[in-house]
Amino acid sequence: MMVVLVNIRSLHNVGSMFRTADSAGIEKLYLAGYTPAPTDEYGLPRGPLVKVALGAEKSVDWEKVGSTAVLLERLRKEGKKIFAIEQSVRSVPYTRIRLSAREKKNAVLVVGNEVKGLSPAVLKRCHKIVEIPMLGKKESLNVAVAFGVVVYALTLS
Repeated sequence: MMVVLVNIRSLHNVGSMFRTADSAGIEKLYLAGYTPAPTDEYGLPRGPLVKVALGAEKSVDWEKVGSTAVLLERLRKEGKKIFAIEQSVRSVPYTRIRLSAREKKNAVLVVGNEVKGLSPAVLKRCHKIVEIPMLGKKESLNVAVAFGVVVYALTLS
């Protein structure tokens, strides 16, 4: 499974997602838009990110990409099935998704901005949109927490 992080702004969230990706056996993280990389433009480590990642930024393959749309179109052409985590009229509860071993290998999970989520343009490039049902008063979880819930559900299904 691969993951695309789209316009995640928090270094702490990205570091947490690197650590979760490592523990869930994620093949590769794509850092799209303004999602920060583990190193800055001078190749120096970004302190808060690497502190939270605890070395996972070195064990998980990652790539910085500019265009989410171009990346998703390329992955679709490669036969990947793309899942978005987002609340939408088209979304289904993540608990309804069951993937075979082959499907897991070809799955891509797309996670969006902490406040704005994923744009309609990104969502239309996804095969399926999954959401986490909210039982309390809040409408959503922290993006890194939501990623952890869904990535484990998909990898262990």
